[in-house]
Amino acid sequence: MGLRRKTVFIFLLSVLGLGLVSRAFSASPAQTLTPTQSAETPLFKALMSAQADPHSMVYEVKRGDNLTSIAKKNGVTADLIKKINGLSGDKLIPGKKLKIPNYKFSVVVDKSQNTLLLKGNEEALKTYVVSTGKNNSTPVGVFKITDKLIDPTWYKPNAVLPPGSPENILGTRWLGISKEGYGIHGTTEPEKLGQQVTAGCVRMRNNEVEELYAIVPASTEVTIVD
Repeated sequence: MGLRRKTVFIFLLSVLGLGLVSRAFSASPAQTLTPTQSAETPLFKALMSAQADPHSMVYEVKRGDNLTSIAKKNGVTADLIKKINGLSGDKLIPGKKLKIPNYKFSVVVDKSQNTLLLKGNEEALKTYVVSTGKNNSTPVGVFKITDKLIDPTWYKPNAVLPPGSPENILGTRWLGISKEGYGIHGTTEPEKLGQQVTAGCVRMRNNEVEELYAIVPASTEVTIVD
């Protein structure tokens, strides 16, 4: 092969290689989330599996136990115990073995990225795309989840909007934080996720706020950053 043709051939190979690297990088899991995406880690998948893992314990049900008492004693929710262990109801049979997570959960909301990160023992579990407040109206600081509501009623000035009302923007779940009037809730406008459009609350897709609601107990720490 002549020197000129060899040089051109090497150049074309290098261009092709750069193209492959570029495409591989753009497909990386670290890419920016779109409003339709959430990103779960292997730790989250292990958490939601019935299989025991290093971040869980196996509890044998005793006579007189109930889901609420087991959950409270272990700092988790009854909903999470049911979901992980495939329980369809609240009835427990003595001797049954249950997987109980031993994570201490926390939440970090990043206003600049419009993301909510669920953490367990300071390890990243899952990232959700959310909407935050327009004009920097979402408060910054460290808060606690103070109340949890299913199908919340929206009490607004001069109006009470029940669950299911087209004007009730709260969606299917409400997790109030220790800043009066603010919380994490569902939405009737999923197309606006990833934007700063709310009056100050954090909005999530309904199925995702239902998932978060089932995982985090009251008193979970919520950190909101700019």
